[in-house]
Amino acid sequence: MVEAPVFSVREVRLFERPVVLRLPFRFGVVTLTRCPQAFAQVRIELPDGRSAWGGAAEMMAPKWFDKNLALSNDDNFDQLRSVLQLARDAYLADSSPATAFGHFARHHAAHLATSAQRGFNPLLASYGPALLDRAVLDALCRAEGLSFYAAMRANRAGLAALPGLGEHFAGFDWRSFLASLAPRADIAARHTVGMVDAITTAELAQPVNDGLPESLEQVVAAAGYRYFKLKVGGKLADDLARLTRIAAVLDRSREPYFASLDGNEQYADAAGVAELLAQMRATPTLARLYESILFVEQPVARATALSTDMRAVAAHKPVIVDESDGTLDAFVQARAMGYTGISSKTCKGLYKSVLNAARCVRWNEQNDGLHYFMSAEDLTTQAGLSVQQDLALVNLVGITHVERNGHHYVNGMAALPAAEQQAFLAAHPDVYEHTHGAVRLRIRDGRIHIGSLDCTGYASAAMPDWSQMQPLLVPSAA
Repeated sequence: MVEAPVFSVREVRLFERPVVLRLPFRFGVVTLTRCPQAFAQVRIELPDGRSAWGGAAEMMAPKWFDKNLALSNDDNFDQLRSVLQLARDAYLADSSPATAFGHFARHHAAHLATSAQRGFNPLLASYGPALLDRAVLDALCRAEGLSFYAAMRANRAGLAALPGLGEHFAGFDWRSFLASLAPRADIAARHTVGMVDAITTAELAQPVNDGLPESLEQVVAAAGYRYFKLKVGGKLADDLARLTRIAAVLDRSREPYFASLDGNEQYADAAGVAELLAQMRATPTLARLYESILFVEQPVARATALSTDMRAVAAHKPVIVDESDGTLDAFVQARAMGYTGISSKTCKGLYKSVLNAARCVRWNEQNDGLHYFMSAEDLTTQAGLSVQQDLALVNLVGITHVERNGHHYVNGMAALPAAEQQAFLAAHPDVYEHTHGAVRLRIRDGRIHIGSLDCTGYASAAMPDWSQMQPLLVPSAA
C-alpha cells in the first residue's frame, strides 16, 4: 500500500467578500439579507521542495453556529472570523510534515479547547479547520495532479484511526471503503422553502422582478424540482397551515416528489414534533406530502437534542441531526437517542462527513433493523469554490440529492468580476450557465450536472480573483 504524502503548511491567507441576497431567507431565528463569504488560500510544501496553493470558501451564516439571541449578526460574523484566525495560527505553528488528514488530526482537539476558552461551541469552532482542511487538500491535489475524487479514493489524504475519538474504527478497512466510493456525473437538487418564502405567485406583495423565480410555484415551473426542503417553525397550527399551502402546489405534479422537514431547533420537545407528524398523517390534504417525507432534520434545540429520546418521532419518520453535530462522535451519541441520520456540510468539515459515511456502512452491516444514512444540507453555499467543493463531497460519499439554496436567494455570480464569472463558466459549463446577466448554477429537471468537477484540484478548474477580495476583517474587541 502506497503511503499518503506528507507536507508542511507554509502560508495561510484569509479573505472575505460581502454577499447581498436577492430574497430574504428565513431559517430558525434569523431572516438573512446579507452575509460575508470567507475564503482561505493555503500554500503547502512537500519534502522535495515542490509547492502548491489551494483554496476554499464558505458563507459566514449568522444564527446557525451560535443561536444566542443576545448576539447580533455582526457578532456572529466576528465569531467566525475569530475561529478562522485561531485555525490559521494553529496550522502555521507546527511546520513539521504530516498527511492532509494528519494536519487536521494534529490540531483538532487543541483547536476545540482553545475555542472553548473563548466561549465558542464545537460547531462554531469547527468552521475554521473546515475551510483550511479543504484548501490544504486542494493544494495537495494540485501538487499531485489528481482530482478530489481520485485523491480520496486512493486515500492520498491519509485517513486513519483518530486517537481520542469516541469510536476508533478499530479494524476498519479504510483502503477498501474509500476505493469503493463511486461518484456520479449528476445529482438531484433539493430546493429550500424558507419561512418567509412566497408559496404562490399571488403572495408576492413586493416582487423583485429580476426575471428569476421567486415563489415556490415559479421555482417548480422553472427548474422541475422533485426534491424539497421545507422549513417549519415550531408552532404547530402555523406549520400545519403553511405545509397545507405548500402541499397544494407540490401536489399538482403528476410525478413523485420527495421532501424533508427542517425544524432548525424550533420545536420545544420530541412530543411536539411527533404531534406535527401525526396530524399531518391524519389530514387528507397533507396525505401525499406526508408520504413524501424522507426525514426530519434537527427539530429540537442542540442543548437537549442528544439527550432526548427521539424514538417516538422516528416511529413516524427518520430523524437526523444537523446543528447538534459539533463533535466527531456526535453521530454515535445521536444513534443512542434514536436518530438514524446525520447531515453532511462542508462547513462542519470534510473529514467528518467521510467518517460519518463510514459509520453508516459499519452500522448497516450490523443489521440492527434500522437504516443509517447521511443527508446533504446547505449553508447557502455560493457559486464557485464553495458550491463545487460541497457538491463533490456529498457526491463522493454517495448521497444522491443535496439541498441547494444559495443559487435561489443570491443572484448567482452577479456581484463578481466578469472575468471571474467567465473563468468558472468556461471551466465548468455543465455546472453553470449565463442567464439574466450573470453566471449562475444550472439546474435542469431538478438536477445539477457535475461531471466537470472531476478535475485536477478539489473540484475546481478555476479560481476566484483573490486580488478583488479584502483581507478577513479583524474581529471587534467586543
